[in-house]
Amino acid sequence: MTDELERGCERAVHVITPAGPILRAGRASLYVLDQVGWRRTARLLAGRPFIWAVEVGYFLVARNRNLFSKLMFRAH
Repeated sequence: MTDELERGCERAVHVITPAGPILRAGRASLYVLDQVGWRRTARLLAGRPFIWAVEVGYFLVARNRNLFSKLMFRAH
């Protein structure tokens, strides 16, 4: 792993596809959705204008991980 890739992985999820391209953030998440069987949803969200919303949503969640963790995983 290069130093640049290591720093990038601290900020966003990365996927290295079998063909070689490295996907990050929202696009990496959509690739994973596609691979686990949500192909139609992933392909729909990968098109314009949805991909912009996916990337913005990923950015917001990634920058506020602690807040989303507290909201979603409260101890009862």
